[in-house]
Amino acid sequence: MMDIVDRENEDKVGGRLVISKVKGISKSTRIMLAEHGIFSVEELADADVGRLTKIPGLSRQKAQRMVRAAKFMVGDMEKGREEAVASAGAAEAAEVSLEDAGLDESRCFLNRELSLLEFNRRVLDQAKDTRTPLLERLNFLSIACSNMDEFFEIRVAGLLQKSELGAAQTDPDSMMPQEILSAVSERVHELVAEQYRVLNQELLPALEAEGIRFIRRSDWTDAQHKWLRRYFEEELAPILSPIGLDPTHPFPRPLNKALNFIISLAGKDAFGRNIHLAILQAPRALPRIIQLPKSTTGGRPHDFVFLSSIIHAFVDDLFHGMKVKGCYQFRVTRNSDLFLDEEEIDDLLQAVEGELASRNYGDEVRLEVADNCPDTVIEFLLSQFGLGEDRLYRVDGPVNLSRTREIYDLVDRPDLKYPPFTPGWPAQLTGHQDFFEVLRRQDILLHHPFESFIPVIDLIRQAADDPQVVAIKQTLYRTGPDSPIVDALARAARAGKEVTVVVELLARFDERANISLATRLQEAGVQVVYGIVGYKTHAKILLILRREGRALRYYTHLGTGNYHPRTARIYTDYGLMTSDKALGEDVQRVFVQLTSLGKMGKLHKLLQSPFTLHKTLIRKIEREIEHAKEGRPARIVIKINSLVEPKLIRTLYRASCAGVPVRLIVRGICCLRPGIPAVSENIEVRSIIGRFLEHSRVYCFENGGEPEIYAASADFMARNMFRRVETCFPIENKKLAERIRNDLELYLKDDCQAWQLRTDGSYERLPDVSHCDAQGELLEALKKTV
Repeated sequence: MMDIVDRENEDKVGGRLVISKVKGISKSTRIMLAEHGIFSVEELADADVGRLTKIPGLSRQKAQRMVRAAKFMVGDMEKGREEAVASAGAAEAAEVSLEDAGLDESRCFLNRELSLLEFNRRVLDQAKDTRTPLLERLNFLSIACSNMDEFFEIRVAGLLQKSELGAAQTDPDSMMPQEILSAVSERVHELVAEQYRVLNQELLPALEAEGIRFIRRSDWTDAQHKWLRRYFEEELAPILSPIGLDPTHPFPRPLNKALNFIISLAGKDAFGRNIHLAILQAPRALPRIIQLPKSTTGGRPHDFVFLSSIIHAFVDDLFHGMKVKGCYQFRVTRNSDLFLDEEEIDDLLQAVEGELASRNYGDEVRLEVADNCPDTVIEFLLSQFGLGEDRLYRVDGPVNLSRTREIYDLVDRPDLKYPPFTPGWPAQLTGHQDFFEVLRRQDILLHHPFESFIPVIDLIRQAADDPQVVAIKQTLYRTGPDSPIVDALARAARAGKEVTVVVELLARFDERANISLATRLQEAGVQVVYGIVGYKTHAKILLILRREGRALRYYTHLGTGNYHPRTARIYTDYGLMTSDKALGEDVQRVFVQLTSLGKMGKLHKLLQSPFTLHKTLIRKIEREIEHAKEGRPARIVIKINSLVEPKLIRTLYRASCAGVPVRLIVRGICCLRPGIPAVSENIEVRSIIGRFLEHSRVYCFENGGEPEIYAASADFMARNMFRRVETCFPIENKKLAERIRNDLELYLKDDCQAWQLRTDGSYERLPDVSHCDAQGELLEALKKTV
């Protein structure tokens, strides 16, 4: 009922917010409240609802909303939820909006960057979870570090640019860039300290107990010291190029995220001059972890030494005649986002190639340095990079924990890893060699990684070799090296088929790989299109046109994930294989649009960004609101990676107010704030963090008892809705739709890997009561179909 538009001092008396200065409450109501001794928002929050209903013209419904909103405004959310009257009901809530609830809109949205850091906190928690196999815990630690790197390279770099330009924040949370940077610095320093605490106090001791040791320099035996010196002299020293700093050798510009050492020196150099500092960069080709031979470990197979320890031990050999006073590792993180001026681009490929050359040398955004580095040396480094103390991170261990994942491959200990599994195979394809024959009879739904990705590869291979197939069209966003899909497409083109591939060059950090595969496809005779400038082609679609009799038949694969065989074993995604004519024609229209850039006609079944997806989702949520008002079954279940787009969030709030149960499974960023009294009390948000990365996007609408299920390539983000080419496809087969609904219900029951979002933006791990592990149960269920 209240909308605060001004919180200046004149709106307060004795530190309390005066109701008479709050818009949204009628003058007559304010007068009557005052007559009953209620002048401030705080007094309204403490008021008895029964007492308020005695005020003429003030219904119980209106009084409840006013009190709940007041409680939220004074920060008493927990008390507000406990005292919220359950009888409010859907009909009452349907009339409530953010303004009705008396809320400044910014209080209804969580900050995107801080939400992303909360996701990384959950990933780090997997490294602390003793239920997770030990080497997998180390792997989760490396993932948390890698995530943090990208966070600085992209998100923090962007915030710094906005702050330097004096840009105002336009996101609904209303936080200014500098305000976000301050909050980010505080939380990241806390997370980084926790990362190294987990490494040093939990993982390293646990690994040592299992016979996996990282030997410190002080603990090297004579045999190990001798072997490591030889390794340094033969494998490292010839490659290393230290740079002594003097007027003709100025401070170098270290590569983004490279391991570096700053070395403090005493004495004169070969030319009789005093040199005090030198910089040494460790080439990226060098392994960061070196395995000691059994001959030096007493037969132990898993003794290791960090590369940084070896360099520290023998760095003196690189400065003959001088004394090394200290050697300290450091790493600088740079802005890695690509900048392309859309109005100046004539050739997207050349533009991307030009930008990639500068990615390793963008502006500095973070400095990591060994915690034993003297303050004077740290001050020197900060001055060289133009960084303040808030972007300095002192670390107790290797400056790049993401490279610890090398241990996973070096140690053959199946008992310390997740048990291996064989993905299931669809029963419909068992014993069948002709995919086209099977798809003419029925659709096939694949759920990766629980089910194999090989049927998708085999479908493309069969199409490449089938003389009746006349054309293949596909989007490629990420494929991985040595992709069998690329091999099949190249073979199809050489066989004379019309093969068109839309390659998205701007797949972040895969740009160089995508340029390489595009070149390879073109050399084979494939028609390659590089997407659309300003609109990433993020859709996952494949179309095969096969001549059958006098007609062309459409065979289509639509997915929520990339055509990447390796990630299909660790990402959860859905893929639909179908011969549905209407869907095939829709996909054909999308490809024509991507290649010709012309306007296309109305699509039959497919929803597409940036044209129809967003407004259709809004309509479907609003339809659930109408169903709830009319007393028909209404419910929304959405599974996505990120929830950021403001209008979708506002519409979900309206659905909650109308009494529609909204269940959200959001792996990463979530800017929606659940549990706000009178606004989002009917919304629950959970995140699943487990063995597999939850990547599938599914939208489920109850629709008055006639459920609709969609799978998509798009998350609920502005970029997915307005700046990308995305596809969303219906699951119309009732059996397949019911299967997805059952999967969603399983995720909503999970209490082994699930986290619930609180109103304040933090997450709490759900108590393990029913021992429901959604990923584990799906894995076991679908393995049985092998």
